Amino acid sequence: MKKMDNTAYNNPTSSAKRNSCHPNLKMFLAALSFAYFAKALSGSYLKSTITQLERRFDIPSYLIGIIDGSFEIGNLLVIAFVSYFGAKLHRPKIIAIGCVLMSFGTFLMAMPHFIFGRYKIETSVRSSVNSTNSLSPCPSPSESIRASDRSSILPSRGCERESSVSMWIYVFLGNVLRGIGETPVQPLGISYIDDYTQPENTALYIGCVQTVSIIGPVFGYLLGSLCAKIYVDIGYVDMETVMITPRDARWVGAWWLGYLITGTITLMSAVPFWFLPKSLPIPVDKHDTSCTPEQTRFIKDSPAMEHKFRPEEPVNLHQMAKEFVPTLKNLLGNPVYMIYLCVTIIQFNSLIGMVTYKPKYIEQHYGQSASKANFLMGMINIPAVALGMFSGGVVMKKYKLGIMGAAKFAFGTSLLGFFLSLFFFAMGCENSKVAGITVSYTGVESLSDQERSLFSDCNLSCLCSRREWDPVCGENGITYVSPCLAGCTSSSGSGRNMVFDNCRCVALVNPQTGNLTATLGQCPIRDSCEKIFPYFLALSVLSSFIISLGGTPGFVLLVRCIKPEMKSLALGIHTLATRTLAGIPAPIYFGAIIDTTCLKWGYKTCGGRGACRIYNTTAYRIMYLGLTLGLRTVSFFFCILCFALLKRHIKMEEKNALTNGSAESESLRKDENSSIHCEQFILALDCNPDRETHL
Repeated sequence: MKKMDNTAYNNPTSSAKRNSCHPNLKMFLAALSFAYFAKALSGSYLKSTITQLERRFDIPSYLIGIIDGSFEIGNLLVIAFVSYFGAKLHRPKIIAIGCVLMSFGTFLMAMPHFIFGRYKIETSVRSSVNSTNSLSPCPSPSESIRASDRSSILPSRGCERESSVSMWIYVFLGNVLRGIGETPVQPLGISYIDDYTQPENTALYIGCVQTVSIIGPVFGYLLGSLCAKIYVDIGYVDMETVMITPRDARWVGAWWLGYLITGTITLMSAVPFWFLPKSLPIPVDKHDTSCTPEQTRFIKDSPAMEHKFRPEEPVNLHQMAKEFVPTLKNLLGNPVYMIYLCVTIIQFNSLIGMVTYKPKYIEQHYGQSASKANFLMGMINIPAVALGMFSGGVVMKKYKLGIMGAAKFAFGTSLLGFFLSLFFFAMGCENSKVAGITVSYTGVESLSDQERSLFSDCNLSCLCSRREWDPVCGENGITYVSPCLAGCTSSSGSGRNMVFDNCRCVALVNPQTGNLTATLGQCPIRDSCEKIFPYFLALSVLSSFIISLGGTPGFVLLVRCIKPEMKSLALGIHTLATRTLAGIPAPIYFGAIIDTTCLKWGYKTCGGRGACRIYNTTAYRIMYLGLTLGLRTVSFFFCILCFALLKRHIKMEEKNALTNGSAESESLRKDENSSIHCEQFILALDCNPDRETHL
């Protein structure tokens, strides 16, 4: 290693060529790209299974938010120490250990499927034993009493087993372990690349890694789409007996299958890192350990930072621990860095909440299946984000934007994306016509909260349960909560082909018709809503592309504004802050707000409220979009503060440069293009490709 370094001093040209194409550096780039792909794959797959987990475990949206935020909880536990101490240790091996932990966590998330029993569909339809006909959907009083007595006397073993430990706890703990394992990948990987590449190549290499990572969410959502089509207990049940379709609110896909696949891929990503060295030859341009002008502009030396660690030096844990607190204090004392964190936190709250529940929004608002919603996210939205980040990097490099040009470009794209998103409010669909919930049994007027009632004169002779959700679609285009509440007195057929006859409530809308029937499942959404959906997709793609234009320069600009020995810590604190104050709370309070728009809750077998079956789509749209855009509006005020602060800072530096002499002034002007990009980084926060969640 020493011989190679001496050669670098004597022959800079040959050294630059050798370092730019070092085989171990190429291997590290490939391995890190694969690790980024694997963690993005598993993270996006988790988001694609949100509705499946919600239905399988019978839990509300806010608990799904807790499961989703548990990834950040795992990061929170170790990220500050991994970012600081890991930079002085064997970074490739630490990343390998992290990948192994991620894979184990992913496997743990699939365990409930193998530990607990089969999925029981909530239904009121009971098939006759010796015929293809079903028992009457309108039970008599004596039959209802016998059923209630029987359920109160006989205990349910399944209830006792499920109540002992909630199944979703396994998914929660597995995601925590995933978060712990993911911790070293981003800060140690980015700092390793920045340490051993030529300065002019760093942006290219980091851009390649992050661009490759975009492929992960594409395949994650596509895998989620595939698994959502497959019934959860495939291979264990006769599919002919399954009476629901993927569009049904009770359908649960094979969510566990994707976790086994992503866990295996993540485990494979750990293998290359075990064979990489702790350090590589340092490029000639980085032999000088002094700070560049743009780094000294934003962070000044601390008396406790006189000793500079280099990756090649022997590790002194005592000295490292002694300098940790002064280094952290010095970093957090930088006003530019702190304001950047505020903008990041606010915008990430908006981004994470929006991304987490966007597939569910498509399902509930536009009547699409979970499979189709995930497919559209993977094939349309994610590529638009990737293209936006790539295009933003090309624009920055081609036009060599100055300080105000870079700021205006970033702020302008974010603001334009914001205004485009306002059009989503106008792309709404009316609530589905559900008798007793959204419309009256006559199908004429809409109902308020006080007027909702599942019972009417047409079904009073049937002792129906208000807790069941077994929807049927009447010939009149109105959905009824169950065949019993539709007033149906008989049925024919079996499985998904079952038809209910003599439905008295259906006759209230079409009294002239004779034998009115109802079929299993909700009525399809209106044609007007189907026509709006393509426009929603087009606007979603366009706004995602525009917002993500400023994403690529982010990490490069951050490390250029931070002293070399503080790069890993700065990245780690940035990730820690965003995941603690945005990644954890955003899915929870977004989910809690979405829960307030639920019109009909399901119920667990052993009692207690389960997953929501139908939402007020108008309220859902206003709450979901209003919260997303409201947070983004608040972030713009901090962006204006950044403009003022940076403008004042630059004026002070120019004044100091003139005072210190023309030579120093000339040097600062040469380095202006590097230093000014900090502002672009602060403002271009709408799309961070390293975040495990994606648009």
